[in-house]
Amino acid sequence: MSESTGQKVDRRKNLIAWTSLGVSLVALGLKYAAWSVSGSIALKSDALETVINVAAAIGGLWAIHLAERPADHNHTYGHYKAEYLSAIIESAMVLVTALLIAHESYDGFVHPQSVSAPWLGLLLNAAATAINLAWGLTMLRIGRRIRSPALVAGGQHVLSDVWTGFGLVAGLALIPLTGWHWLDPAIAALIALNVLRVGWEMLRQSVSGLMDEAPDSETLAKLNEVIAEKAVGALEAHDIRIREVGAIIFIEFHLVVPGTMTVAVVHDICDRIEAGLRNALGRCVINIHVEPEHKAKNSGIVLAHATRCY
Repeated sequence: MSESTGQKVDRRKNLIAWTSLGVSLVALGLKYAAWSVSGSIALKSDALETVINVAAAIGGLWAIHLAERPADHNHTYGHYKAEYLSAIIESAMVLVTALLIAHESYDGFVHPQSVSAPWLGLLLNAAATAINLAWGLTMLRIGRRIRSPALVAGGQHVLSDVWTGFGLVAGLALIPLTGWHWLDPAIAALIALNVLRVGWEMLRQSVSGLMDEAPDSETLAKLNEVIAEKAVGALEAHDIRIREVGAIIFIEFHLVVPGTMTVAVVHDICDRIEAGLRNALGRCVINIHVEPEHKAKNSGIVLAHATRCY
């Protein structure tokens, strides 16, 4: 028996989640070494953020494993929203990390200290940043393609670490050249602000998912286009509702058909619509409520090509 699309997606999610944990551990080792040889507050702050990456990777593994579980009597729509919970937990951890980094920055201004072996520390940190850049872009691309909130949140977090790393390397490189040791806590403060911004955006997106926010306008346009094309013979589609939960899209609407149309013909129309929606949008759970023509509201999608003679 061939592997289903859903199984392929779930297997890919697991592979990415495990790889993410490995990449986070490698990056953490490099950044911890960079801080150890330099004593830089900014490099310590960057290492603190990477600790959260490791914790987030572990949380992502848990969420993806839970989201894969089939529907049961307590969760009749499945467990897909577990990924949003993971993303919210990660967002909260990122916000806490921002506060910890801000505290380190403040301490650095109050008790300034020189940075030792800056070039070696920067080289180690740059290596970790390069690894994170490649992996963050990969996570974001695949997470968006398979509609995984946990992977998208993880990719955004990793990339925030990358932009931080670029600024950090550029800023700390000026310290041995200028002797401006205040740059170290100042860069740490900028890192805290960037982490705070990313954490807030991750939290906003995750809450939107839990609140069943409608997908983007492109998805909605594609939905309407497919229904209008595939519902040949019907009269109208109204009360259309759509929500996206992880990799699954839930769609429901009322389909108005002529009262004389047979059940078999109506069934064929519904099958065409469902096949078209799954082909255009991916994994979908579709509920179509069929109504006779006196229930038409002249709203939603009015199908001008319909005929009333059956």
